[in-house]
Amino acid sequence: MTAAHPSGPLPLGENQPQHETGGPDPHVGELQRSLKNRHIQLIALGGAIGTGLFYGSSSAISMAGPAILVAYLLGGGIIFLIMRALGEMSVDEPVSGAFSHYAYRNWGPFAGFFSGWNYWFNYIAVSMAELVVVGTYVNFWFPSVPLWVSSAAFLVLVTLVNLVSVKAFGEFEFWFALVKVAAIVAMIALGLAIILFGWGNGGDATGISNLWSHGGFLPTGAWGLAMSMVVVLFSFGGVELIGITAGEADDPRRSIPRAINQVVYRILLFYVGAIFVMLAIFPWNELDGNESPFVSIFSRLGIDSAATILNVVVLTAAVSAYNSGLYSNGRMLYSLAQQGNAPRLFTRLNRAGSPWLGVLASSCVTATAVLLNYLFPGKVFLYVISVALMAGILNWTMIVITQLKFRRRIGTQADQLAFRMPWHPFSNYLVLACLGAVVVLMGFIPSYRPALVVGPIWIALLGVAYLVKGRRQQTR
Repeated sequence: MTAAHPSGPLPLGENQPQHETGGPDPHVGELQRSLKNRHIQLIALGGAIGTGLFYGSSSAISMAGPAILVAYLLGGGIIFLIMRALGEMSVDEPVSGAFSHYAYRNWGPFAGFFSGWNYWFNYIAVSMAELVVVGTYVNFWFPSVPLWVSSAAFLVLVTLVNLVSVKAFGEFEFWFALVKVAAIVAMIALGLAIILFGWGNGGDATGISNLWSHGGFLPTGAWGLAMSMVVVLFSFGGVELIGITAGEADDPRRSIPRAINQVVYRILLFYVGAIFVMLAIFPWNELDGNESPFVSIFSRLGIDSAATILNVVVLTAAVSAYNSGLYSNGRMLYSLAQQGNAPRLFTRLNRAGSPWLGVLASSCVTATAVLLNYLFPGKVFLYVISVALMAGILNWTMIVITQLKFRRRIGTQADQLAFRMPWHPFSNYLVLACLGAVVVLMGFIPSYRPALVVGPIWIALLGVAYLVKGRRQQTR
């Protein structure tokens, strides 16, 4: 049962796009509820299984060694609780732009403004990270192609896909994500064949002794394990896309709970399974951090065809994750415009039902990655993901606190919720403590320190923007 809303004026809803001055906008329509459960699950997988696993995992491994497996399990547990907090609200009120809308309704106008714009900023940074590494994968076949050219080409391609109907987008993302999921399963199977039977390795079974033969299972100690959590949490960023899809799901109160429970388990299986195989086959301290560890392992074992196939997969994964990011950004601008927190032109949909202006605006900002790749080739990735992680932590913090306020608002009606946050409110405080610890740890990693500067500046900019918006509305 859906919890009743309090009396009094409500924030702008999903089905009534508004002018900033309050009246309905006759030129806009409603988002189409065309996404099936299979679309939603693969969109979430597409957002979460990308650069963080295929490229960024090399830096995490260098910090913790084989113990990175423990870090992924711990990080997965944190993300699961965050997703359950979001899922509780999404099932109760399935709308597009979930984070912003729930913060607006349960916390206040500034919380909605901050949450929406911060999520948009988060996925701009994530999308930039995906575009930055696209050129690295293309260079596997065409070393002479500049990194920025590859980034620009995929930027245009993905933007065009997001301007078609949401059903077409869902199909595109479904098959793109399915490719990398199938490839990860195949890679795990191939890796197990090498571990057990030496297939492709001259019949010499590698076994799993590499997990402890090079300094032990925890070669860098507990501190190295803790530091790796910074990179690991970035890897899980994107699974919260399930909340964004709620406004376009055909049966959200059934599909959202299924998607949340299943997608977290599957991501854990893929991450832990793939990295287990990778570390068992090849010594952790000999991986090259400048390329995908998946590709480098099979190249060094002499399995060239497998390395080529895996490079296709990691390229697909990056494009898929960027595709999911651009989708979410267009919908977030749509939701912000409904609330009056963004220009109302972002509520306008094209004939296919896509918030085309929001998609184009987000794509133009993301194009900064192309410029950065041109100016600083090969040096952008770590700085971009550090900013993305800071914005992601702010998003997750907002989700967990908003869910606490949601429970306080509905009071005893919480017993009627169809999909509940487990161990509330203790799980909320545990997640907040873990996220705070990760922010502290970021200060000990040089490439992540810029994010500790960018974060407060971004918060201050949003505060100033909100004040300016309020004064403009008062003047009108």
